Amino acid sequence: MPTILVVTLICASSLAAKDCTRATAQDVITQPAHSPQECMLLGPAMAAGSGRGTEAGTYVKTLCEQRR
Repeated sequence: MPTILVVTLICASSLAAKDCTRATAQDVITQPAHSPQECMLLGPAMAAGSGRGTEAGTYVKTLCEQRR
């Protein structure tokens, strides 16, 4: 069972990266991953696949969280 959760945040480019959180993101996409490497690869791919990560005025931030 995957133990890592990929959290992809789509944030406004006017928002500092440190302030981009689940609460402040325009969109949040999650998916399980099996390793930290898989997590970091899946984050941008998930955003691009949704069409949200390439919009003008936004950027993608990927977090890898331990599942509980």
